[in-house]
Amino acid sequence: MFQKTARLSKLPRQLLEGLFAFPSNKDTLGGAAYFILEKTGNILVDCPEWNKQVEDFLQQHGGVRYLFITHRGAISKSVKSLQKTLKCSVVIQEQEAYLLPEAAVTSFEKETFLSPDIKGVWTPGHSPGSSCLYWSFHGGILFTGRHLLCDLSGTLKPLRLAKTFHWLRQLKSVQMLLDYFNSGSLTYICPGANIGFLLEKRLIDKAYEQLSTLNLDNLRNTPIRR
Repeated sequence: MFQKTARLSKLPRQLLEGLFAFPSNKDTLGGAAYFILEKTGNILVDCPEWNKQVEDFLQQHGGVRYLFITHRGAISKSVKSLQKTLKCSVVIQEQEAYLLPEAAVTSFEKETFLSPDIKGVWTPGHSPGSSCLYWSFHGGILFTGRHLLCDLSGTLKPLRLAKTFHWLRQLKSVQMLLDYFNSGSLTYICPGANIGFLLEKRLIDKAYEQLSTLNLDNLRNTPIRR
């Protein structure tokens, strides 16, 4: 069933060719969801607000093959209904698959390929099963959930929050991404929250250059943000 709401959600807007961003979802505490048009099957990254308008939009664009969930905070109470309606696979890192007993889940350990161009990677720290999704189009786009966010100034960084599972593991996961990518393979980052700090852009460009300026040693003693 759809969430009861006094208004219809705004439709997602196109960020790049084949990429749409949904408005923040109050059901996931302001989480951001994205929709990728992929020739082997479309992919929904995290959960948008679920209603008839959103369903119609997704179906009109070819439906959804995969719902990829980046972390436990992106799990909506509508996952079961979304999966039943769209007949999609729900993909999540194995340490958080138990949080979805009502859904048919495909779990992975360290990495998973949803298509030749789209790869999920385990990046623990924010939560035990936190993961990112990489799309090689447009110079490389990384969907980071809450692993990497923008602060109040719009600066990209890992944020140490009250709900952070393991801060040092999170920093280690950031270093893994820095080692894996380069300026030629990572152009954009689409964060899974704090999108209001991006104003109208809704994505972060020159992403690898921003990541490479982080001093991870200095970040080790970052105080917890309440």
